[in-house]
Amino acid sequence: MAALLHAGPRSVITGSAAVRRCGIRPPTSATVDVLVPAEVRRQSTSYVRVRRSGRMPSQIRATGQIRFAAPARAVADAARALTSLRDVRALVSDAVQKRVCSIKALWTELDEGPVPGSGLLRRALAEVTDGIRSVTEGDLRLLLKRARVPTPMFNARLYDGDLLIAVVDCWWPDAGVAGEVDSREYHYRADDWQRTIRRHDRLVAHGILVLHFTPQRMKEEPEEIVREILAALTQGAARPPLALKTLPAEA
Repeated sequence: MAALLHAGPRSVITGSAAVRRCGIRPPTSATVDVLVPAEVRRQSTSYVRVRRSGRMPSQIRATGQIRFAAPARAVADAARALTSLRDVRALVSDAVQKRVCSIKALWTELDEGPVPGSGLLRRALAEVTDGIRSVTEGDLRLLLKRARVPTPMFNARLYDGDLLIAVVDCWWPDAGVAGEVDSREYHYRADDWQRTIRRHDRLVAHGILVLHFTPQRMKEEPEEIVREILAALTQGAARPPLALKTLPAEA
């Protein structure tokens, strides 16, 4: 509330502080970003960063007397303040994965907002549009791109008729090969591990060649991972195509 009192009656909180209100954890910041109309002359302070804007949010959300920018605007403004692609990727993919805002709404904010600081946001949005939904999936995408491995579908939905088999992290439909990024955090609990085993067995039962990668292996053994993928793609391409239906990642 103190930030809004400092910035004036037409001010709106945006960026990281507004994003946290949506249930997303952006990189830690002690600064509160506040939007004010372009004609308002307010100075930033040690903890309030005043952003003059000719495009004040048309939609705001309020908690009592505290005004927040709508999620897509807040995410876009927060992303422009970051300097790491992995941080921007985490922010954008988390917002989409949790359905805080849509990919379309974020593209609109990118196109209509300021150009300075938007480069990383544009790259992260391109990845999410391709199906990326996590930082580790983005790391895998970059690894495959650098090694010139055929580009897979990310977070593809695999069906046997009308039955959903699974949503896989990456999918090469022509070869029937799926790649899964397995994080230690997810598999720490026994019930999570059991779900992963059942999921793996379900994929294999439908003839899918399944590869598993950990973030640690992606950092320490990228060449070995690339060799494993290429070998699986060669093996999969030598057999008849699988009778499965594939749909892209949900928007």
